[in-house]
Amino acid sequence: MSQLDVRIINRSDNPLPTYATEGAAGMDIRAYMQNSITIRPMERYLVPTGLFIELPPGYEAQVRPRSGLAIKHGITCLNSPGTIDSDYRGEIRVILINLSGVDQTIHAGDRIAQLVVQKVEQVMWKESETIDETARNAGGFGHTGKK
Repeated sequence: MSQLDVRIINRSDNPLPTYATEGAAGMDIRAYMQNSITIRPMERYLVPTGLFIELPPGYEAQVRPRSGLAIKHGITCLNSPGTIDSDYRGEIRVILINLSGVDQTIHAGDRIAQLVVQKVEQVMWKESETIDETARNAGGFGHTGKK
């Protein structure tokens, strides 16, 4: 597996994001707050992480939900996956929403999301009057599933 060096500033007292296993695609990122927060049902909260990164051009970082928070507590990320562009230098913050029916508490240091770094390509549009047809063609949502 290849490795990419990325500069990071950690202003929190949490450890740097790490991969939990050798085959993991995402690194857990943690909440950086003075006090715990309670998120009521259907309420959103922007959670700081204290992390700032410098991605090289041609890469993005995606902020994704953690499956454990989703299934056990009904907490997920909005705007998912959230994209961190290579030219963004602000703090990484995570938009959490409580989809459960009860209040949920996030504590300082809790693992709140995953961070996945990926290579991306920028496109150059070529305007055209036609595009190639395929077997699927204009078939959209659910087109390849049960009938």
